[in-house]
Amino acid sequence: MSIFASGQEDVLLEEDIDVSIGEPADLIVFNDDHNTFDWVMQSFVDVLGHSSEQSEQLALMIHLKGKATVKSAAFNELRPKKDALCDRGLSAVIEGKG
Repeated sequence: MSIFASGQEDVLLEEDIDVSIGEPADLIVFNDDHNTFDWVMQSFVDVLGHSSEQSEQLALMIHLKGKATVKSAAFNELRPKKDALCDRGLSAVIEGKG
């Protein structure tokens, strides 16, 4: 199992999560220098079904902190959402909660 320490938290890498049981996981989006706030917010509305207010708060948090959890769910539910965000040019990963 590939677990590494990042500050205070252990991170279970995406390839180590057993997708067959739908383990709980977090979809994390990272800050970058090429996507606009409007594009990130629209992506959260379109892909994740978030409200415009929630999308704006998440985009600001990502900008200020460098990353944010944008959705928590079973891994198998998050995988297509992560892929869709990455297809839109966002930097996203899934981290296990276990």
